[in-house]
Amino acid sequence: MKDKFLSWLNLVLVADVFLVLFGFGWLAVAAIGETAGISLGLDLWYKLWQPVFNPAIGILFAGAIMSGIINWVSQKFLKTGNK
Repeated sequence: MKDKFLSWLNLVLVADVFLVLFGFGWLAVAAIGETAGISLGLDLWYKLWQPVFNPAIGILFAGAIMSGIINWVSQKFLKTGNK
């Protein structure tokens, strides 16, 4: 059960990392375009910051912390095999 949950959690976190990296790349390109006077979607990015990218970063951090805690607890208390 724990392994299945961690597998799904890792899959979601990998997808979330790519979403966050996409958002950062979009911000960088749009900011450079804005300074050059070319509209590359910076206003749209600002509109999507609160409902999309901000929660994605929060999910990424929460999932990474939860994954670390689960692994630590399972290593500390659920040891199988030799000590």
